[in-house]
Amino acid sequence: MANLNKVMLIGNLTADPEPRTTPRGTALTELRIAVNRMAPGPNEGERREETTFLDVTCWGRTGEIAAQYLSKGRPVFIEGRLQMDTWEDRQTGQKRSRIRIVAENLQLLSGGRSEGGSSAPSSGSYSSYRQQSQPQQPAAPSTTPAPMPMDDDDDIPF
Repeated sequence: MANLNKVMLIGNLTADPEPRTTPRGTALTELRIAVNRMAPGPNEGERREETTFLDVTCWGRTGEIAAQYLSKGRPVFIEGRLQMDTWEDRQTGQKRSRIRIVAENLQLLSGGRSEGGSSAPSSGSYSSYRQQSQPQQPAAPSTTPAPMPMDDDDDIPF
């Protein structure tokens, strides 16, 4: 049986990113985002907004980009996978767990409360950063097709 662990979210950062470096020198940035959805309310025809708060971990270059360009209030698109963290609480001795998102693709969206002073790259409405598991191969040189010759003798009636 096939398995799939894929998450796509659009939300706003609830705090500034928390960048760190592992003992081996790998960049790691923790994000906390809020994702909203409209849900049916208790009365017929009524709708209410539900908010879910999620922890996101960005590794490597994706984490560096998140730390550099994101800030509290900024909207972001996260594509990644779910990961279960389990540990034993030091104070109570109880087993604890939580699910977090490990980001594999990050897109900076325009808008948000801190748009004014941002030095984020602009390429339309978003910029995309994908975590690379292998070195990226150089792109093949693009060839632009030659323009069609202008011929006034064509038989097309328009």
